[in-house]
Amino acid sequence: ARKVFLSISKRKKPGGKLIRKGIRQQLQYVRRNLGHIERMLDELMAEAGMPFPLGHKLQRQYWIIQHVYAQQKRMYETKSRRCDDRIVSISQPHVRPIVRGKAGRPVEFGAKVSVSMIGKLAFVDHLDWDAFNESQDLIAQVERYKARFGFYPEVVLADGIYGTRANRRWLKEHGIRFGGRPLGRPRKVTSENMDEIKQLKRQRREDERSRIPVEGKFGQGKNGYRLNQIRARLASTSEAWVRSIFLVMNLIALLRFLLPFLRPSAIMDACTTWLRGMLRLDDGVGDRLTGMHPRFADASTGW
Repeated sequence: ARKVFLSISKRKKPGGKLIRKGIRQQLQYVRRNLGHIERMLDELMAEAGMPFPLGHKLQRQYWIIQHVYAQQKRMYETKSRRCDDRIVSISQPHVRPIVRGKAGRPVEFGAKVSVSMIGKLAFVDHLDWDAFNESQDLIAQVERYKARFGFYPEVVLADGIYGTRANRRWLKEHGIRFGGRPLGRPRKVTSENMDEIKQLKRQRREDERSRIPVEGKFGQGKNGYRLNQIRARLASTSEAWVRSIFLVMNLIALLRFLLPFLRPSAIMDACTTWLRGMLRLDDGVGDRLTGMHPRFADASTGW
């Protein structure tokens, strides 16, 4: 099976017929191996008093491999390139391919996060391993703002994908301004509305500049806290890892507000000391926390 795979993968430009033939051969190899395993399990289970030979980890991997085989076989038979809940990793079956369309990285793997930012603080409102449309989160995020502070915001600064007609209509009904480009054709400039249009363009540019910190928060998480290098295996621990990174960034922002005279390094040391006292991490967790930020490098030496 590996020899057949390498004979195709090593080619510079394998044709579509050759790729389809290789997929069929690999599916046949997997079906043969699964059949051998099933017959061996039946023989072992037929013996009196013989327990199920596979442990929990191997049994889980065996079920996942069967599911991957069924998905790939269905796509091969229907000549399709997609399927619902497609598994791309046996060790992490919850990870899904998410099409982003970026140059160099058209497809990304990992959790998709919807974040709202109020002042210097970032809130993870929606985290999912499946692709979703962020525009559906806007109303819920605004309602969470009201639940936190008791009133609606004056303006919502969001990416253009949030500016759907339904969202704009809901915001207008609640007296909230949407800081984005208006829908429809641009207004015709006349001598009567020239000043008004200039004022709207100036306001739009100011809104775009005010939205920059939201994008910068993701850059801060990736560059400073390895948000793009989550090393957890389980979906629950990966989600906790992501939320912990945003928690640390919020704590640093709060300390900078409360202690503006301290240097950034001193703020990080204070944040580290607070986390040590609150979480009481053991040596193993301290070693994992070291991978989040260099300031936690001595976390495993004791508290």
